Amino acid sequence: MEVSPQSLQNPTHGYIVQSWISQPTRDAARYVGTREIARGPRRIEEGSPVAARGRVCSIANALAVIGERWSLLVLREILLGERRFDQIARNTGASRDILAARLRTLVEAGVLEKRRYEEHPPRYEYVPTEAGRALQPILLNLMEWGDRYVTDGPPPTVWRHSCGAEFHPATVCAHCGGAATEEEMRAVRIGPVL
Repeated sequence: MEVSPQSLQNPTHGYIVQSWISQPTRDAARYVGTREIARGPRRIEEGSPVAARGRVCSIANALAVIGERWSLLVLREILLGERRFDQIARNTGASRDILAARLRTLVEAGVLEKRRYEEHPPRYEYVPTEAGRALQPILLNLMEWGDRYVTDGPPPTVWRHSCGAEFHPATVCAHCGGAATEEEMRAVRIGPVL
């Protein structure tokens, strides 16, 4: 089934997560395994990581790349500054084979870049691309949700903003700065159900 570019592209829907993080680049092709989920019009095939049935949705497309537990924990560590395989393995608790697979997927998707830091033996570190850095507000919002609704006791990780205050993310309208609450927003276009 051919899907129109309008239903797949993700224009700014009138809200952003703070304005200090740029929108992820649309120019980098994104891959999951060998299945392309690039921008623009495309054929959605049975067995594709993007939903072949159900609603055409950017959330489903994003989850095809980062929606697995170990992928999110890898991104947490990389955005905390841990860039080397052994450090990431230790801090996530992922087995080496699972970690290698998740890192490979994130590199192929254009979320991370693999850079050699030692020649003999060859060793690599993983650094976030623009698309990877654009995930920081999403991870911070997920952490905030976990602190509020899941974690018992005080938050295990606390961030401080450059203004000096403890950081708590807020999703606001890019136009007026108003809060992005259910009462203040409505969908003006919803992807079709296949």
